[in-house]
Amino acid sequence: MKRIIALLLAALMCAAVLSGCAADADDGRLSIVTTTFPPYDFARAIAGDYAGITMLMDPGTEPHTFDPTPRDIRTIQNCDIFIYGGGESDAWMDSILASVDTSEMIILSMTSLVDLLEEETQEGMTTDHETENCDDPTHAHAAYDEHVWTSPANAAVIAAAIRDAVCEADPENRTVYEANAAAYIAGIEALSADFSAMIAQAQHKTVIFADRFPFLYFVREFGLDYYAAFPGCAEKTEPGAQTIAHLIEKVKAEKIPAVFYTEFSNQQLADSICEATGAEKMLYHSCHNVSKADFDAGVTYVSLMRKNLENLRGALNG
Repeated sequence: MKRIIALLLAALMCAAVLSGCAADADDGRLSIVTTTFPPYDFARAIAGDYAGITMLMDPGTEPHTFDPTPRDIRTIQNCDIFIYGGGESDAWMDSILASVDTSEMIILSMTSLVDLLEEETQEGMTTDHETENCDDPTHAHAAYDEHVWTSPANAAVIAAAIRDAVCEADPENRTVYEANAAAYIAGIEALSADFSAMIAQAQHKTVIFADRFPFLYFVREFGLDYYAAFPGCAEKTEPGAQTIAHLIEKVKAEKIPAVFYTEFSNQQLADSICEATGAEKMLYHSCHNVSKADFDAGVTYVSLMRKNLENLRGALNG
């Protein structure tokens, strides 16, 4: 990764020389750049037409395969507010930010805004090599789950921080930003209340994910138990035989009515477990990124989580 970043920075410097260091077209509005969908959606809801908002990750891209381009670096360099995830998977960002002038830029890292949870490796999970990845079952070093937005409570905190950043960057429109933020955060809080009410009355308190598990913050917020094929930041997506047998056993033993997969999954493991157990296969969206069709249709964090709420209702009450 260090070599890749060095090449990208070199390419950016060459592009700057060739273009006379020209910035991208500036329409006079606030410029906000995010790496992923959750902060993009929060910024879009809060700033509206008062800002130009760019998401670096293309819709439909698997988030764990994202690599920045020289154009991405130039886009970051020219923005007023930059929002990224933080954590080990965004370590490349340190090199990029060190290479550009950030003196007039507001930078937000989502993992710095909330209390972090250490990544977990549950019984039966298929993991990457112990010493190389964040899902080290021996916990030789503390690695934290970076999917902080999957908790509605955390999402509200992140949205509030974006509100504050936008107001700082453009105080003349503070009233608009504060009103927009209040409405959107109210929607997140109502969502959280609905999750709490539904889960309190649910027949089951365990969820099964035949996939990565980027929902640690969510299950901790609402008191659910879980079993999954891989930790949230695992690189492997081919489960071992022990993992398959373990998840099938749990579905049967606890009479779990549904098995979840996440967006961009090939769904093969979910299909196998459902075939062996008779469970229903359901999508649970991490909101990390969205498909091109969903992006063009204007889906939001809240609308995606509302769909998760209904699917979870079926999974816990079937």
